[in-house]
Amino acid sequence: MAKDPRQMLNEFSAGLEVLGTTNQEQLGAFMNLLGAAYKPGAVDTKTKELISVAIGVYNRCEYCIVFHTYKALEAGATGEEIMEAAMVSVAFGGGPTMAYSVTLLKDSIEEFEKDFK
Repeated sequence: MAKDPRQMLNEFSAGLEVLGTTNQEQLGAFMNLLGAAYKPGAVDTKTKELISVAIGVYNRCEYCIVFHTYKALEAGATGEEIMEAAMVSVAFGGGPTMAYSVTLLKDSIEEFEKDFK
């Protein structure tokens, strides 16, 4: 059964909100780290999100795949760029990485592309 990327993105966001009610200091520290890491510098945010998609696919982190696909599209990446980044990770991760690329990643691109057109 295929997973619903939009539902997964919403569940992840809601989970962060709930965690913030009990672990604000830790969540805040993590969010500050992310803010610093994704701030444009020598590498722009779009490229950082493409790297994140590739790492998420390689690690088979479903919520990472969904979240960073959304963020990559939001940063101006195309579906083709996202899939090409994922194919680089397939060179390292083999079959399991390909499996996530042709299922959850593909579905996430298709679901979220319409949000940014």
